[in-house]
Amino acid sequence: MTLELLDIYQDLHRHPELAFHERRTAQVIADRLSDLGVDPITGVGGTGVLGVIANGDGPVVWLRADIDGLPVQERTGLAYASEHRVIDADGNETQTMHACGHDMHITWLLGALERLLASRDAWAGTVVAIFQPAEEVIGGARAMVEDGLLDRVPRPDIVLGQHSAPAPVGMIGVGFGPVMSASDRMRVTFHGRGGHGSAPHTTLDPIVAAASAVVRLQTVVSREIAPTEPAVVTIGTFHAGTRGNIIPDDATIEISTRARSEGVRAQILAAIERIVGAEAAAGGLPAPEITREPGADVLVNDPAAAERVLRALGSGAVRLENAHGLVMASEDVGQLATAAEAPIVYWFTGTTDPAVFQRGEEPPSNHSPFYAPLAEPSIPVGVEALVSAAREFLD
Repeated sequence: MTLELLDIYQDLHRHPELAFHERRTAQVIADRLSDLGVDPITGVGGTGVLGVIANGDGPVVWLRADIDGLPVQERTGLAYASEHRVIDADGNETQTMHACGHDMHITWLLGALERLLASRDAWAGTVVAIFQPAEEVIGGARAMVEDGLLDRVPRPDIVLGQHSAPAPVGMIGVGFGPVMSASDRMRVTFHGRGGHGSAPHTTLDPIVAAASAVVRLQTVVSREIAPTEPAVVTIGTFHAGTRGNIIPDDATIEISTRARSEGVRAQILAAIERIVGAEAAAGGLPAPEITREPGADVLVNDPAAAERVLRALGSGAVRLENAHGLVMASEDVGQLATAAEAPIVYWFTGTTDPAVFQRGEEPPSNHSPFYAPLAEPSIPVGVEALVSAAREFLD
């Protein structure tokens, strides 16, 4: 690993930017591509960046890295920890953190491009680097496609990518078939009639209806979904009221769901709509306002291509058995492959100090304020993985 790559990683880690606002990040990427002799294509899908290495006739390989951070206050204690603050979409000041390893993803891809450029006499074809914005809100892949991604770069024969994971450095997990879940986000607003806390009989209390819905929604998975089917329903926010003696007009909850099949996905969404509607009706409220944001589909690794990647990655790679039940997190990288009608392989690369596991400790997970990849050994491992997988599909 070059010190330059480590410097890039630490710089990105210090300056995380939220979805669709990754302007500084995109500039860092574009500048590095230019330094490597690759003409950057910027502003794709808002803040996305593309780089194309054409090296004669041969297959086209897309390599993808996501670039956005999270509204999390970092608590790792690292010397290069983020103290970056921004104003979020709701007008609130928040600290930001690369709590999901996207700074590592960027560094891996930049390092892989450098390696591939240095070995052009050993392969033929075209490599397309996709630095995608807004993965955390499941919007960046769609935005890039809608902004003409497929007209800007050659169509792929394969789409490849990897994700930083809280596993020991050197361990790489490759799944076959479904490897990540479908996800959806819903905002439900209960509209009532506010009034004085001393006269609740003159109001229609939206807090009671929303609270009842939160409790009832816990039964969707436990009582409506078969125990053999992985599924998640999470209520992440509850917003209502300004003071304890004022019954508000409205109460809003935000819901996140995960499913491993389209059938279960549809079943969950239908159950949510039924429950929130029934709870509103039980409180004498009108039908609630439901807003559903576009979500991620199930991410499905092509089995034949995954077998090739597993072989190319060597002894550090392991087959993730029973991948159908392994990961309930979601990703929108599959939308790139779907739009291009190409197979995809997406794998997980460990970035945690092996000593953590030797001590029997539980490592911080992605999205934790304590999530801190072990940078110096993780960077070369991830770069080598991307290069090896890409070379497997290039002539």
